[in-house]
Amino acid sequence: MRERRPAERTTTGYLAVYAPAAVLTLLGFWLAYQFVDPAPPERVTIATGGSQGAYFHFAERYAEVFAREGIELEIRQTAGSAENLALLREPGNGIDIAFVQGGVGAPSAAASPLHALGSLYFEPLWVFHRLRSNVTDLRQLAGKRLGVGREGSGTRTVVLELLNRNRIDGTNTSLVPVSGEAGAAALEAGRVDAVFLVAGARSPLVQRLLRTDANRLMSFARAEAYERVLPYLSRVVLPRGAIDLARDVPGDNVTLLAPSATLIATEALHPAIIDLTLQAASQVHGRGGLFERFGQFPSPEFIDFPLSGEAKRFFDAGTPFLQRFMPFWAATLVDRLAVMLLPFVALVLPLMRVMPPVYQWRMRARVYRWYKELLAIDPVVGQPSELSVRMSELARIEDEVSKVNVPMSFADQLYQLRAHIELVRERLSADRASAVSPEGETPP
Repeated sequence: MRERRPAERTTTGYLAVYAPAAVLTLLGFWLAYQFVDPAPPERVTIATGGSQGAYFHFAERYAEVFAREGIELEIRQTAGSAENLALLREPGNGIDIAFVQGGVGAPSAAASPLHALGSLYFEPLWVFHRLRSNVTDLRQLAGKRLGVGREGSGTRTVVLELLNRNRIDGTNTSLVPVSGEAGAAALEAGRVDAVFLVAGARSPLVQRLLRTDANRLMSFARAEAYERVLPYLSRVVLPRGAIDLARDVPGDNVTLLAPSATLIATEALHPAIIDLTLQAASQVHGRGGLFERFGQFPSPEFIDFPLSGEAKRFFDAGTPFLQRFMPFWAATLVDRLAVMLLPFVALVLPLMRVMPPVYQWRMRARVYRWYKELLAIDPVVGQPSELSVRMSELARIEDEVSKVNVPMSFADQLYQLRAHIELVRERLSADRASAVSPEGETPP
């Protein structure tokens, strides 16, 4: 059998100490990796509304922000908020985020698996009519022909809720499923007496209707009561002259009710995508508008659905720290792998302090273990025995020690052991010499 070389024996000893530590460390990193979040998806789908609506326009601006971070935001057109919620609730539709008008999902929001990412801006409810009398109360519209919004739209959901609160329904009033351009055309043609719209003040349709002298805009006299009863509604005021100062449009302050546009997401949406979405929302909506203050939106207020935990952290702390200084992909990678610091702190650092002393102890043990046997045959320390037996035992020890191999840093201790073996031999030799008489005979 081939005898191992000294270098091989040293390597074997080194591995015997450090290999178990390395295996333990690798196991710790493997276990920690099981808790690493998956990477954010490269494509996200958002449901908006029609291509002429504000939701679609804002989604296009969001897509520009996403594209700068290497993520594609796919925009899917729908009939409106009600359809958006239905798509989010049905698995397999591929919708991750959706614009939803406040109040649309209010009845079932608490029990829904969906989460709000925040509100974006106020979407006032405009009630245009051509009645002779001044309308300040929805009850004045009972028995009239009302354009309440098409099926699947958020406008229809909110309007029907308000009308029902005032005991107005299809049994006593004609509820026509039109809104938007079709509703405005019906109002101008006299097919409806009033039309309900939910849109921003800068909407071209709203601007046109406000500038048409024949149209009259309802001011809600009981706006505060609606705000208290229906929390998703906010009371906002359109100041006199805000639309056209030269023509003084509107001619007086108008009190409106405004649900807020909100972002709703599925539970499975990646936390990094939530952060990126809210960053895009901050860039697009943060400047405020006719009804919003600078920096008021996006906001955790004015929402029907439970706020996402990740969104709450965003509103509390702002943009994640790493994303302020690093590209999105790099920041998310570091954030995902932060859990890998646990085995590093719990295993690697302690082992770095413990293993060198353990290694030193094992190397020294190769030398020190022989001193117990050496002391047993030392004529000064050990037990008395026949000199021949002790000399034979010393020869055995010396032979075994000659096979011991240690790294160069421990060679001095090995040579000290060999020197001590020689010292014991000299003592045994002296004992033998003293035990022999001058005449060469052993005394009686």
